[in-house]
Amino acid sequence: MEEAAKCLRISRWKVFDLIRRRELRSVKIGGLRRVPNSAIDEYVDRLLEGAL
Repeated sequence: MEEAAKCLRISRWKVFDLIRRRELRSVKIGGLRRVPNSAIDEYVDRLLEGAL
């Protein structure tokens, strides 16, 4: 979560909120939740599409 937040320049809590609202994909590995780089790219792409 921390790395995703840093990459997107948002707070950890915002990352959790995006995941909860299903705007940002994540995977659970054991007890940890991870955000793949591809999920961050997809999220940013959707934001850019909406900005045009």
